[in-house]
Amino acid sequence: MAVSHDRWFTLSLAEQLGNVGSEVGRAAKWQGKDEESFWGAVTRALELLDLTREDARWRKRRLELNRARETFSDAVLGGKEYKSSLADLERYFMQFALYACRAH
Repeated sequence: MAVSHDRWFTLSLAEQLGNVGSEVGRAAKWQGKDEESFWGAVTRALELLDLTREDARWRKRRLELNRARETFSDAVLGGKEYKSSLADLERYFMQFALYACRAH
């Protein structure tokens, strides 16, 4: 992702979550194929989710954002708690990217 830390806080929620979706997709692509690329995408997705959670504009959505982070972490670790998968989460997050594109 090429968005700077400062610019992140100017993006809409849909744009932020769409960017998270890109990293979730990268993690799904590399899972079981390239550990370094996989964990790099996982780390970046978590960083972006944390930045989104820190954004004061989404204070009332913090519970949802916390659950998204928790579900993503579950998927990375095998989906034992929520039966989540990276493929499912990629589809979920990419809906935000599609919405953000339509909004522009």
